[in-house]
Amino acid sequence: MDTEAQPTERDRSSRPSGSEEIPEPEGPGGRSRFALAARTADRLPGGGISLTLLVCLLFLLLFSTFVAQPFQIPSGSMERGLRIGDRVLVNKLAYRFGAEPHRGDIVVFDGTGTFGHGDYVKRVVGTGGDHVVCCDREGRIEVNGRSVDESAFLYPGDSPSTVRFDVVVPDGTLFVLGDHRSDSSDSRDHLGSPGGGMVPVDDVIGRAEAIVWPLGHATRLRRPDAYARVPAAEGAHG
Repeated sequence: MDTEAQPTERDRSSRPSGSEEIPEPEGPGGRSRFALAARTADRLPGGGISLTLLVCLLFLLLFSTFVAQPFQIPSGSMERGLRIGDRVLVNKLAYRFGAEPHRGDIVVFDGTGTFGHGDYVKRVVGTGGDHVVCCDREGRIEVNGRSVDESAFLYPGDSPSTVRFDVVVPDGTLFVLGDHRSDSSDSRDHLGSPGGGMVPVDDVIGRAEAIVWPLGHATRLRRPDAYARVPAAEGAHG
């Protein structure tokens, strides 16, 4: 089995030009949540703040820091499912307490040191130990020898990949791709870079659970069935 990533990269001139970084959640006018809370307190009668409001603000801050946080989608790399401007709710506890990302999960991760500065959102295609290949005779991606039908979420008109690769995902890392393959800078663009385009699981912020805004596009984000029949990686337990 070929265990080395092939250093084939897409033509840089054809790479997506827009930023895929997820912006840091801010208050109106670009102010941080802390500054916004301080200004809110100053405007209350007498310049004070009630204990109830203080507790509520503290609860929201702790909830956003440790439990769940909304993120705005900045690019079209995850279309057709996630559109530019969508707000997704990210579950920060999804991979705590021993849980691990699964193939098909949509994850938000810190790309510093692997993809670039900032947070990114992509779909997990391979987890530790997986052998991921592009492509089979029908142009589909293979994971552990099983072809994956991604038509349910792949952007209409896109092929699974125009870049050939044959990689084994190291333990503790993920191989990730955008659903809009022709408009996504993902693991394929870093095959020849340090780390081989793999995202450390420790850098994953959480799993995208639902689109919460706009209301007309609100929906729960479920793991697709496409990866359900992929066998376990060689040597994997369970």
